[in-house]
Amino acid sequence: MLKTSDFDYYLPQELIAQEPVEPRDSSRLAVYDRASGALEHKRFYDICDYLRAGDVLVVNNTKVIPARIFGVRITSACPIDKAEGRDANCEVLLLKRINADTWECIVRPGKKLRVGAEIYFSPRLKAEVCSVGEEGVRNIKFTCNGVFENVLEEVGSMPLPPYITHALRDKSRYNTVYCKHEGSAAAPTAGLHFTPQLLDKVKAMGVKVVEVLLHVGLGTFRPVKEEDALNHKMHSEYYEVSEQSAAVINEARLSGGRVICVGTTSVRTLESAADESGMIKAGSGNTDIFIYPSYKFKAVDALITNFHLPKSTLLMLVSALVGRDNALAIYNECVGLRYRFFSFGDAMMIV
Repeated sequence: MLKTSDFDYYLPQELIAQEPVEPRDSSRLAVYDRASGALEHKRFYDICDYLRAGDVLVVNNTKVIPARIFGVRITSACPIDKAEGRDANCEVLLLKRINADTWECIVRPGKKLRVGAEIYFSPRLKAEVCSVGEEGVRNIKFTCNGVFENVLEEVGSMPLPPYITHALRDKSRYNTVYCKHEGSAAAPTAGLHFTPQLLDKVKAMGVKVVEVLLHVGLGTFRPVKEEDALNHKMHSEYYEVSEQSAAVINEARLSGGRVICVGTTSVRTLESAADESGMIKAGSGNTDIFIYPSYKFKAVDALITNFHLPKSTLLMLVSALVGRDNALAIYNECVGLRYRFFSFGDAMMIV
């Protein structure tokens, strides 16, 4: 049994970061050395002090889309030709694209958005609920007048986590500076700390920066509700590792360089793509890998990550790398030092 309650810790509400710091790399950085057990407190721009030539920094180049859309449910009392100008009464969060016009989504209110329900978002975007799956996840088919991504930019909003109550003034701050491929419903937040200048400095040291892709969806952030976390079912997320990225990572492993993942999504991508010897296989697919204490890492040597929610699968992943007691001790020390937590918060490096 893996007790979910064993991964709890106390976090004062005021330590939940409501907005990102400026510049990106000025956030605080806790550095934990697994060999010595030492914990240092730095700034993120000091990260080069913990990197060396021959290392590979693995980043997730997914891009968050404005995946939260508010609409009007079509009923006999509100037919589609009367929906324009009505107050929104339902919400759709895009999770994963199924095909050209169908997405896996979370909806609110679920009771009123059953199979066959129609939703009006704008004169250019409408939708119909096609099916209801596990955990209430819907497959929704969209009818779009124009390019879907362009229309989504007009009507959608960035899907900030519910613990962030402040409006985001600059949409780009919920994306990394190296994001490329649209498809995520949440940011790979460890990467938010990097600036182009810091990445240039990292590369100048002889550290290779390698991109992989994992579209962040429900699997990464769905809360663990079961008392025994082993009964928790991860939702699958799409990933890709190119031939070039796999080759660079494998070359580093063979030559003694460290594989340092930026974010838990990069960890889950590599551990999904690795064979038993730790070599990375190029390819794509869906992964529902769940990493928790007792897991034996195959491909990852170090991790840069943010501070995660209590009782979350992400805290369990960190605990798999450093041990549960060590993870909670680090978290409690950083709470005492008034670190900023969660998506827009400070960072941690495990070496």
